[in-house]
Amino acid sequence: MIAIIDYGMGNLASVKNAFLHLGYKAITTSRPDEILAADKVVLPGVGAFADAIKNLRQMGIDQTIHELVARQIPILGICLGMQLFCSESTENGIYKGLDIIKGRVERFNLPAGFKVPHMGWNQIEPDPSSHLFKGIPAGSCVYFVHSYHVVPADETVAAARTDYGIKFIAALEKGRIFATQFHPEKSSRLGLKILKNFGEIS
Repeated sequence: MIAIIDYGMGNLASVKNAFLHLGYKAITTSRPDEILAADKVVLPGVGAFADAIKNLRQMGIDQTIHELVARQIPILGICLGMQLFCSESTENGIYKGLDIIKGRVERFNLPAGFKVPHMGWNQIEPDPSSHLFKGIPAGSCVYFVHSYHVVPADETVAAARTDYGIKFIAALEKGRIFATQFHPEKSSRLGLKILKNFGEIS
């Protein structure tokens, strides 16, 4: 069973429907007991970092996520969910994150002609050793909507990169922690393949 964390800021229905389409049992929940009982967990997210981390802490879900990591239950962060894994964000101030992945979330500083937010389809360059991108060829297109990107302290956690005026990290993988800056649930057939890869992680 896959638990999709509901903390008031996520694309819950589309993520759940994608997993149901793939044949997985999936629920949306904010209950720690249900989250910890799941085989795998998804942390989606849309909106401002400060509001999201505040909600997670007020609901006690931040501690539940740390317990997932300690138990080595696979967890997938999507978009803002990926950013929340980091140590801190610079979005509208400095805000502490979950500190699961050491690093910062920074606003794009792009060459002239590149608009912020980065929105629409763009190519990814997966790491060939990535579990999340098994069977996903270089140059595959996925769907992005974001103004901030993750700058990890250790770039070996990068599972995929994208070029948008600068090269930035489009996905993370560290042990049983996975994350995508793009939205796999909005990325058509290839996005479903990425979610299926996550579902198949043992």
